[in-house]
Amino acid sequence: MIRISRPIARWFVQARYPSGTNLLPILMYHRVLAEPDPLLPEVPHQALMADQFRTLAGAFNVLPLHEAATLLQRGELPPGAACITFDDGYRDNFELALPLLREFGLPATVFVATGYLNDGRMFNDSVVEAVRSLDTGEIGLEQVGLGKRLVTDVASRRTLIADLTKAVKYLESAQRDTFCEELCRRAGSRLPTDLMMTEEQVRAMSREEGIDIGGHTVSHPILARIDLDEARREIETNRDQLTTLTGAPPRCFAYPNGKPNLDYTSAHARMVSSAGYEAAVSTAVGVAAEDADPFQLPRFMPRERSAAQFVARMVRMAAHRHRQVAD
Repeated sequence: MIRISRPIARWFVQARYPSGTNLLPILMYHRVLAEPDPLLPEVPHQALMADQFRTLAGAFNVLPLHEAATLLQRGELPPGAACITFDDGYRDNFELALPLLREFGLPATVFVATGYLNDGRMFNDSVVEAVRSLDTGEIGLEQVGLGKRLVTDVASRRTLIADLTKAVKYLESAQRDTFCEELCRRAGSRLPTDLMMTEEQVRAMSREEGIDIGGHTVSHPILARIDLDEARREIETNRDQLTTLTGAPPRCFAYPNGKPNLDYTSAHARMVSSAGYEAAVSTAVGVAAEDADPFQLPRFMPRERSAAQFVARMVRMAAHRHRQVAD
């Protein structure tokens, strides 16, 4: 893995994010793997994440999200400010990412969907693990509009995972769950039930210096696809469960899936504000600027495979600051 020296990385970053620019790149992660997984090429493994975190620690001023959101609104961000976030509440956040955050002295916000704690499994992981276990051959997927698909090598499985995830994501939740259960049955193997954190791991993580636990709803619904009362229950129940678990109300929130207008609306942003949150993040790709809505802060996912590429992406993103918010 190619590395870049701290002084060079810091020079590039400080040149692009100098004092007074008031720009905030927020990095979005979900999982981290012990080793690369050919079916999950975009998920960083621990060595790659260590390289990225080493670069962040040496070149950026990494801040807790709630603190950075406040400083952004005031126009008082330090040069090279940045934030780290993780979505969903995966067990590997506790087992693999947390030791790296400790090692490099980095704060982070971990957004937890409480309904999947203690042996739950997200629908997308059901898709991944079922496709991993499918026998070679043809499979009929007409019920989700994908016709018949041929499952052979790693490439065909990757493509099928991407297509299935996209096809299933916006189904009504009961329909989505029924399809995933049937897909798992057809795969014919026992799927993992240890992908998400336990309640005790969430509690332990919340006690770590610099680690904030954030809200992410109970069952990770597409908020724009459910009625407003149900959306409010998802937001507030998740908040209450996290408060009970950690002993403190969560300060920041992440919209499930997170695309403005498609996945959530301004009505949901108001709900989040009314629920007592200080800030919220979407998945609109960009860097937050001083005029950003604190309840619709953009983020981006780092996919680079070397420290030099990672720094180059961070530098390029400084120009990507157009506002993408829900109406």
